[in-house]
Amino acid sequence: MNLGPVKLETPLLLAPIAGYCDLPFRILCRELGGLGIAYTDLLNSRALLSGVPKSVNLAQTNALDQPVGMQLYGNSEDPLPEAALWAIDHGARVIDINMGCPVDKVAKKNGGSLLLRDCPSTLRLVERIISAVDRHAAGRVPVTAKIRLGWDEDSIVGPRLARDMERCGIAAVTVHGRTTAQMFSGRADWQAIGEVVAAVDSIPVIGNGDVTEPHHVVELMQASGCQGVMIGRGALRTPWIFERARILLETGVVGPEPSFNQKCRAILRHIDLLDRYAELPQALKGMNQRISRYGKTMGHIKPLKEVIRTARDFETMRREVRRWMLPHRDHVTAISREERRLQSAM
Repeated sequence: MNLGPVKLETPLLLAPIAGYCDLPFRILCRELGGLGIAYTDLLNSRALLSGVPKSVNLAQTNALDQPVGMQLYGNSEDPLPEAALWAIDHGARVIDINMGCPVDKVAKKNGGSLLLRDCPSTLRLVERIISAVDRHAAGRVPVTAKIRLGWDEDSIVGPRLARDMERCGIAAVTVHGRTTAQMFSGRADWQAIGEVVAAVDSIPVIGNGDVTEPHHVVELMQASGCQGVMIGRGALRTPWIFERARILLETGVVGPEPSFNQKCRAILRHIDLLDRYAELPQALKGMNQRISRYGKTMGHIKPLKEVIRTARDFETMRREVRRWMLPHRDHVTAISREERRLQSAM
């Protein structure tokens, strides 16, 4: 699958997950395999241009993190075209416009899903961003958009908006299969994503929503006809989901579940990346929070999770993860009750 001139090795995308999709996590997902492109956290256009440290840090990227998409949010009164140029100059290979975030601080103030409520104004904003990007990057950087189906069930605009944005020059559209009013409740409507696919002529439509297992990728593509799949919350627990899904797409058989030790190695690598690229104390807090998600796939490891959650330095985390690794666990995904008893007694 291609996003305009940007060729992706796989049709699997990491969503711009607010609060989680930092540089260390994006690199980790890439190294585990199967990922076509990763997106940054949501970036406030005004904060970027003002040099607000938090926003600039969210946009941090490097050579290990390519191709990377930077997702911008704002409305027609915000400097989104200028922020897009800033993003290009700071490593973005794709500019993505956020039209799908449902949370209040974004959707009711600065954009996100709010852009679905005034499509004519949104289309004019899209044209301005594409024009600025094309002039600045000479056609090398595509502009894409991430939308929801509509604000609520009475205002489904996804198909029409996607069609109109394609005519403006948008290179691809990602569709989360819920309305803004739904937030993350209920089930994503994969059939409705198919209506967006049917509405456009040639640009790729990327499906998003409720993809937590590798087989969901194939099921979403079959149900909707979408050309790619963006994975969000499912990747937080299993960042190896992209490689397992890639193998499924290529062979028809789901890729193997990592062994217990392989999952420990992924956690160690995540710790190393946080240590190198993230700032304290947020870096420590990041792993304090994420160990619970990893632990859900590793059996009963409560003692390990407790140590990680309370650790005050990365070396403590590394030491404890290594203690839980044993040679025979290279072939298992969870530990036995007896092993758990022995670990608790250590």
